[in-house]
Amino acid sequence: MTPNPITWFELNVADMERAKAFYTAVFQVGFEDFSTPGMAYWCFPMQDDQVGAGGALMQMEGCEPGKGGTMVYFTCQDCAVEEGRVVPAGGTVLRPKMAIGAFGFISVVIDTEGNPIGLHSLA
Repeated sequence: MTPNPITWFELNVADMERAKAFYTAVFQVGFEDFSTPGMAYWCFPMQDDQVGAGGALMQMEGCEPGKGGTMVYFTCQDCAVEEGRVVPAGGTVLRPKMAIGAFGFISVVIDTEGNPIGLHSLA
């Protein structure tokens, strides 16, 4: 059986502390520092035995954040909850919660770095 196509993601950021504060506020998670010289790298919490991809916030020369790149969707119980935390955390709601048929609901928001990200829930 072929595995799901996404095994890892990295969100490029310009200001690591601002980005960590945004994602911490919206998803109420902590990060683990895996930075190396020349690259700030903070990983989202993950469990290897669970479905879904792990990922990190990355700040490195030549990898700039912004519109037009890959959109990552974060799993939520109800995407309206996380969407409600976006503006107070410094982000922007681009598309409020909307139905996508049998696949549930999505919201599209812009993080503090200018990256569009998706929020997905079944309810």
